[in-house]
Parts: sequence; C-alpha cells; structure tokens
Amino acid sequence: MSRIATVFSQLQAAGKKALIPFVTAGDPDPEQTLPVLNALVEAGADVIELGVPFSDPMADGPTIQRASERALAKGMTLAKVFEMVRAFRAGNATTPIVLMGYANPIEAMGLEAFAQAAADAGVDGVLVVDYPPEESAEFAAAMRAVDIDPIFLLAPTSTDARIAQVAEVASGYVYYVSIKGVTGSATLNLAEVAARIPLIRQRTGLPVGVGFGIRDAETARGIAAIADAVVVGSRLIEEMERHPAAQAAEAVRAVATDIRRGIDAA
Repeated sequence: MSRIATVFSQLQAAGKKALIPFVTAGDPDPEQTLPVLNALVEAGADVIELGVPFSDPMADGPTIQRASERALAKGMTLAKVFEMVRAFRAGNATTPIVLMGYANPIEAMGLEAFAQAAADAGVDGVLVVDYPPEESAEFAAAMRAVDIDPIFLLAPTSTDARIAQVAEVASGYVYYVSIKGVTGSATLNLAEVAARIPLIRQRTGLPVGVGFGIRDAETARGIAAIADAVVVGSRLIEEMERHPAAQAAEAVRAVATDIRRGIDAA
C-alpha cells in the first residue's frame, strides 16, 4: 500500500479528514523549504503538496504566481526540488509528498527520467495541471511503474465523461477544484461543492480532496464535513509574505494549526 493510501486508510479508521497544505519549493527561500515542510507536519498535515516552480503557472492566481517567481529568482530547478524531497524524506518516512506543477519541466527532463528521479527522491504522487486525463495514459503508467500515484483535477465544469476518465487513470486521491477560476480568485460555495462530491463518488472510490478558496478554520470545517481532504495553498503563501523569510516556518505553522483545528471540529 502506498504512503498516500496508508494515510487515508488510517484517517478513515480514526474518523478523521486529511489536511493537505500546498507550498512552493524554494519560496520564500530554498533554505526555508525544509523547515516549512517540517512545520506543516508538526501542525497536523497528513499529505503535503509541493509546488514545482514554473514561469507560466496558468491555473494559479497572483499569490502562487509570486511564489513561483520568488523561487525561480532564487535558482530553483526541478533537480533542486528532488533534493528538497530527499532532505525531507531523510527525517520523515511517513508523510506523503505530492509534486504539483506543469508539464514543461517534465517534458524537458523526459517522462521516464522524471518518474525515476521522483521515485528515488521519495515522491509519492504527482499532479500535473496541464496533463488532461484523456491524454495521460502514458503518464499514469510511468508513475505507477515506480509506485507513484498519478493525481488529477476535477472542476465544477467537469462532465460525467471527464469524471469517468479521471477515475480510470487516477490513484491516491482526486483533487476537486471548488471554484471556477484560478487559485485564490473567488469565494467558496459550500452548497455547490456538497452537490458535486456525490457525483464524483459515484464514479470512483478514491478519496476526494477539495481545494481553492479555503482560507480559514471555518471554511475548512465546512469542507471537511463533506470531503475526505482539505487542500490549502494561497492562504499559507500569503502568510509567509507577511513575515521575513526566516519566519516562514512559524508563519505557516500558525495557519495550518488553525485549519487543522477546523477540520477536526467537522
């Protein structure tokens, strides 16, 4: 059983929901990424999505775009992201790491080389925003060949056919984008999310995580009542932006702890 499957199995047995924070590798500074990851675990993160910096993050709003820009300006590369995962894995053998990013860096490295490097580093899942499920059989097979879960997005506009396509190729969990638009761009509508999740569950037995628009303990509690996982990203990055780089770990710890409290109150 993969680390991701193990975590969700344990949470289900305990009657709990997952906290999945997102941060960008190398933001606000490469030296702070490992302390930030460790702080998120200490705050109650069950899975961590680690963003691979990219110059044109089309699905991301201004906040995560700024995070990518800062990381790239500090010299972050895909190879350095793998180094960060290895450093994290040296001290943590249980918390799953999911790389989240775009196709270009993977295509530049080559799919098989990327898959092997990710596996060697200790990556557990990969979510590529611009790999549509109907064109991702090769990607999914390459990930599964090295025991990495290929994770896919679903949106409010996803058709029944698209949900079925994702169910066919995905493993680990499904990431439901709760709003129409980029990260951090709109207000979360819990009623709409609650209406969509049962339709997804009709097609797949995978856990369903919900992200985009979750900013505090109250919204986290609402999502945790209807989904299997709560994904939060922009809110963490905004908090890091309000503090000096050296205080990044403590900044995200405070926000993640509050959101964890909301999830557990669901």
